[in-house]
Amino acid sequence: MDLNFAELIKAIIIGVVEGVTEWLPISSTGHMILVDEFIQLDVSKAFMDMFLVVIQLGAILSVVVLNFDRLNPFSSWKTRAEKRETVELWKKVVVSCVPAGVIGLAFNKYMEQHFMTALVVASTLIIYGILFIVVENTNAKRTPRIKTLAQLDYKTAFIIGCFQVLSLVPGTSRSGATILGGILFGTSRFVATEFTFFLAIPVMFGASLLKLVKFGWHYTGGEILILSVGMATAFIVSVISIKLLLRYIKKNDFKAFGWYRIALGLIVLAYLFLVGDPVEAEA
Repeated sequence: MDLNFAELIKAIIIGVVEGVTEWLPISSTGHMILVDEFIQLDVSKAFMDMFLVVIQLGAILSVVVLNFDRLNPFSSWKTRAEKRETVELWKKVVVSCVPAGVIGLAFNKYMEQHFMTALVVASTLIIYGILFIVVENTNAKRTPRIKTLAQLDYKTAFIIGCFQVLSLVPGTSRSGATILGGILFGTSRFVATEFTFFLAIPVMFGASLLKLVKFGWHYTGGEILILSVGMATAFIVSVISIKLLLRYIKKNDFKAFGWYRIALGLIVLAYLFLVGDPVEAEA
């Protein structure tokens, strides 16, 4: 492929969108569908499919970097009790990954083939937007029983993992589904959000590895550069997004994201009505 400055700018824009939407409960898939319609990289469809998943590695690395000491059970400065607590956290993450790992491997291809449409994305954006508003209105009258990650039990971790399965449907938002699950089953917003970040590490690493293996290991110099720029941008923007989100939810609820999802879903529906489904048009 012939690489020019415009293609790098496109990769940066896509990286920015990934870095913001991967962590906010507003559906990175829904945004990527819209971005891909207006900002199309000059690459093969196979590379683009891989690129949109693998740039998530840049996003997930931001979680690892920001929380390296907390996630490292072998840190020399930790006490024995703190090391045990870190190991327990990883065990809970693994337990949460089981539902998505089992069901995702079995149905992910089917979901991509039959549910990757603008209508589905718009519908799930609106549905989960309404759910966020309803859940937050109900949650305002309750006191969360789980206020720290150490208090998170294995049963609740598994339930949150079951909610993650819902994100197989495009437009749901992986972070949105797991945060909703956490809040519904007794965690504070902060705990639900933090656990969602950590839960993303094995999930996104696994998804990226599968895409890389499927695509193969033969890249042009231009493809390597585009992938590197996209990942680096997603990493930088993710660091900022995560810090801002954690600061925001200490004093605010998720209803604003619910209203945003509803608005975006209506925009997608309007686009679908006026232009048609871009995904189905390519099929």
